[in-house]
Amino acid sequence: MGSSRRAPVEEEFVAFATARSGQLYRSAYFLTGGDAHLSEDLVQETLGQMYAHWHRLHRPSWAGRIDNPAGYAQTVLVRAYLSHQRRRSSSERPSQVLPEVAEDAPDSALRLALVEALSQLPPRDRAVVVLRYWEDRSVEETAAIVKDSSAAVRTRCSRALAKLRGLLGGDLAELVAR
Repeated sequence: MGSSRRAPVEEEFVAFATARSGQLYRSAYFLTGGDAHLSEDLVQETLGQMYAHWHRLHRPSWAGRIDNPAGYAQTVLVRAYLSHQRRRSSSERPSQVLPEVAEDAPDSALRLALVEALSQLPPRDRAVVVLRYWEDRSVEETAAIVKDSSAAVRTRCSRALAKLRGLLGGDLAELVAR
């Protein structure tokens, strides 16, 4: 009897994971500065944690129910990324060899420039920029996800955007005009 009841919950999770994994991967890709392998690892870690807590969708609100699974997944992803950055091994970098750029993708140069510039930001600043401007999260939501104050998030955003402008400078206008 327990397995027949569990099957719809598992199917619900599989549907959620299928629908959200692309968006989670894109966010992870920007967070990691374009590291596709680490992005995949972070998405897998996020979905694993989501699966472990998926039963909380069906709890009453007073018992810790997850009301917004997509938002919760994004929070888990960012926290997994920040946790990874605190590890000693996170500073190891393989030699970077970029794949050939497809001719029919006009924004690929812009994307590569943006990813390269993002990779030069400190991890928490990068997380704040991705959440605020890629995920279109509010200052308060971003602050809650990165466990920081709203004022700190605004400061990080301002500092990170100034650094990005300095890194991209005239290159950005050149890439956008193409």
